[in-house]
Amino acid sequence: MLIILLAAFFVIGSPLFAVMLFISALGGLASPRGFDADFSGFVYEFYSLGTGDKATIFSSIPLFIYAGYIMAASKTADRLVAFANAALGWVPGGLGIVTILACSVYTTFTGASGVTIVALGGLLMPALIKQRYPERFSLGLVTGTGSVGLLFPPALPIILFGTIYGLQRIQPKPEHWQWEWETERFLFAGIVPGMLLVAMLSALVIFIAIIKKVPRQKFDPATVARTLPGALPVILLPFLILAGIALGVGDISQIASLTVLYLLIVEMGIYRDLKPKMLWAITRESMALIGAIFIIIYSATAVTNYLVTAGVPKALVDWTTAHIHERWMFLLALNVLLLLAGMVMDIFSAILIVVPLIAPVAFEYDISPYHLGVIFLLNLEIGYLHPPIGLNLFISSFKFRKPLLEVTVATLPFMLVVLASLLVVTYVPAITVVPDPRPRGTIDNLVLTVKSAQQASINIKEIKLPNRKLMKQEECLTIASDNDRDDCLTLFTDVTDCRADEDAAEAKSCEQDKIASWFEMNFKPEEGLKGLAKKAAEGWPAPVVDGDGDGDGDGGFEGEGDDDLGDGGFEAAGEDDADPKPDDADPEAGGFEALGEDDDDDAPSDEPEVKDPEAGGFEALGEDDEVDAAPTPAAAPDAGAAGAGTGSGSATGSGG
Repeated sequence: MLIILLAAFFVIGSPLFAVMLFISALGGLASPRGFDADFSGFVYEFYSLGTGDKATIFSSIPLFIYAGYIMAASKTADRLVAFANAALGWVPGGLGIVTILACSVYTTFTGASGVTIVALGGLLMPALIKQRYPERFSLGLVTGTGSVGLLFPPALPIILFGTIYGLQRIQPKPEHWQWEWETERFLFAGIVPGMLLVAMLSALVIFIAIIKKVPRQKFDPATVARTLPGALPVILLPFLILAGIALGVGDISQIASLTVLYLLIVEMGIYRDLKPKMLWAITRESMALIGAIFIIIYSATAVTNYLVTAGVPKALVDWTTAHIHERWMFLLALNVLLLLAGMVMDIFSAILIVVPLIAPVAFEYDISPYHLGVIFLLNLEIGYLHPPIGLNLFISSFKFRKPLLEVTVATLPFMLVVLASLLVVTYVPAITVVPDPRPRGTIDNLVLTVKSAQQASINIKEIKLPNRKLMKQEECLTIASDNDRDDCLTLFTDVTDCRADEDAAEAKSCEQDKIASWFEMNFKPEEGLKGLAKKAAEGWPAPVVDGDGDGDGDGGFEGEGDDDLGDGGFEAAGEDDADPKPDDADPEAGGFEALGEDDDDDAPSDEPEVKDPEAGGFEALGEDDEVDAAPTPAAAPDAGAAGAGTGSGSATGSGG
């Protein structure tokens, strides 16, 4: 049904981001947990993209796009082609090789093959025809090599794939510890496969040039020396970026900022191709593209969250492992799937939607995530050229005023070469080379450890949870998962910050919200005993059994404020239904116990009622208000093996 809906929306021309948001909302409405519970998860995912390490990666995207637009607006292409032609024009097919290299450099920085074809096509196509290359061959060469640079850093798809794969939090198996994921390492993964692709395309160009007897020009050292200064800054730029990352000069966002500054100095200060007034137009055009990309990123993240919540990746893993038993067969099927995705989806949407689906499947077949990433991007390169709806085919047809069929036929030899390189890369994983993982215990980790220890020393030490469990900060340190452990420690930091508020009411409200939100995220009643057992296995503090106080040992919370129903949920509006008298009003307002207060005294008893003078939401640290209640057999008709439970969420008959 979902596929039919997507197809229908695409046919009527709906914007991609709108379609994805609609699917996410539809999934939230159809969820048994309710729209609020599921769609709030999507919103949380949006927020998480702008915080922590993910924010560092995403902030580099607009900067690298801006750098590409600076190159496109200047005369960088003219200088680059002039030097490459002077240096390689004497080789058979020299200008064809120049075309491949120039397109590689341009696509690396623009991140889009369409921009490369538009920017370089008008320069290279006439030059190729002038040097007596066949027109159809020249058309196919410019079209077929427009996406070659997507494997070279800092191409935008590399950064985006690295970020999205990192969001999956897939930990490598112990025997594959070197596969630990880092986006900075993935930047290096496509270099050798990219060089292989350039070499195979160059071999085809040389072969065609020899067969067609394309004339060559004489090698002139003086021309090379004259054109080198104009091309050298652009030639050096990719190497400077990689060196900066490898040497730890800065993180990827800082390197991206330096790249923009470098190009502005070169193009405005040295060559003076750009005037200050041109920057506004460059900024406006690049920001429009950046805005479109980020809308798609956030919308696709919502779809991915819905798919994961619906269990689609797990179902896909189960089906694939049940029907495909050999690794080579899975890789073949993966290539077919990605070729189809590359034809019908733009590269950004394909990364955001398809990666979360195939990543866990590839993990089951022991495929390196770095190898998977290179295969993924190379397939999408081919998708740009694959008939009948490859994007580059339409762009070239429009740019050069040629029929689509003619462009398709001219591009086929180059597409077949890229397919051959894909097979080599797929079945020879040794070609995908990445640096070794960074050693543990770096100065950055030491700084984080010191800061965490300093914060922990000033945090409160204990928190009373809604299930009346007293959780200590030191228990967080026993949690195995890094993410869950940090989340647990963050709760204590947040509550500490709340209590610093001078307004007592605001402080109490803030503390209740933080604890309730954390508790809901980590101990959902609907998970049942299986979910709680899983949390306990990971080292989480176990919730109190029979926390609803109904004595049935189900560990749930009473629903709709009705203790005697035992149907789940927190007590509503301060109502304590342990009191069988319908007219016995509970004076408290709110779902949680007042600070230090236990409503067991609502139960009928011959003992006089003891008032607790404290006011607030949760019990004060270390305080036990058993004196507030005087449980009697009459007050606990549902007593079970764990003890008689009375009041709102009290455990085993005790008030604290």
